[in-house]
Amino acid sequence: MRTRHASPLFFALLASAVISCITVNIYFPEAAVKKAAAEIVDEVRKQNTENNSRKETDRGPQASVSGAGAFSFVPAAFAQEETSVSTPAIRAIKQSLKDRFPGLKSYYDNGHLGENADGFVEVRDESALPLKDKAALRSLVRDENGDREKLYAEVAKALNIEPGQVSRVQKIFAENWMRNAATGWWIQKDSGEWIKKP
Repeated sequence: MRTRHASPLFFALLASAVISCITVNIYFPEAAVKKAAAEIVDEVRKQNTENNSRKETDRGPQASVSGAGAFSFVPAAFAQEETSVSTPAIRAIKQSLKDRFPGLKSYYDNGHLGENADGFVEVRDESALPLKDKAALRSLVRDENGDREKLYAEVAKALNIEPGQVSRVQKIFAENWMRNAATGWWIQKDSGEWIKKP
């Protein structure tokens, strides 16, 4: 008799454990990643932004988000804890990206570089560059992409996102790098097609 009763109970507990594991694996804090990506990309590029209209456009959504936060039912301290992503590793990577950006900017402006759909910098056209400049460009791209790869992993780690979901973090950052690109810079659509940002 006990065996019959234990069997359904065992299966119920097993099913409950499996469902709990699936719930944990599926969870992805998309809002927190989007906020972190927007803040980090803006911080990396803001000091070098020369287009005043772009500065005002960048401030617009932030102002509306801040305004919306005033009417939130979630306590401000809790909301800040959920979305603020900063660790020593992330701060070091951000600084490295900020320091490198002035060197990349002229290559973006001249169409040699583009932002690809995977969240990385890609060489678009280096044919007109002298050999010395080609080597410098490739070195910058290698270092930039290395830092970005580390950044995505560190943001995922800081937000307790499983390593298998880093590609989702990367995709959100890709959208932000493109959104923050200046008019005329090359960006890649999800289809793989390259266009100049309007």
